[in-house]
Amino acid sequence: MAHDTINTLATLAGARLKARGLKLASAESCTGGWISMAVTAVAGSSDWFERGFVTYANEAKEEMLGVSHATLQTQGAVSEATAREMAQGAIVHSHAQVAVAVTGIAGPGGGSDAKPVGMVCIAWAGPGMRLQCETRQFDGDREQVRSKTVIAALQGIIELLEEPQ
Repeated sequence: MAHDTINTLATLAGARLKARGLKLASAESCTGGWISMAVTAVAGSSDWFERGFVTYANEAKEEMLGVSHATLQTQGAVSEATAREMAQGAIVHSHAQVAVAVTGIAGPGGGSDAKPVGMVCIAWAGPGMRLQCETRQFDGDREQVRSKTVIAALQGIIELLEEPQ
């Protein structure tokens, strides 16, 4: 079920990107490249997918995407501030005009009262560096949290591209 939903959303996101002549970059932590895998499973994705960054470690977020060390220290890796900087960094460090970034706690461990397992921050950057970000709380096991994150990330790309240019 989730696989079919992901494929459908990736195909729709790709059609919207291609129709606007835009390229996508992904910046992923908790999904470990699943967004990139989903979009590259779509035939013809080379027309609209530019690159993916898998930045699981904080050092990778800093080195590959330019996430501020101070942001990571004060807000944490799982925060809207970090997700926003990841999305911005994906645009800056690629040739894409649209980016999606995800960072979260997929579990089963690693959660806290303030940041429970299933908490995910997702950011989208669009043309002109228009930024949107939200925090979601997903239930389920590790794979379910990750697949729900991929679905939400793809839905957000589609919604971003529904807005007037």
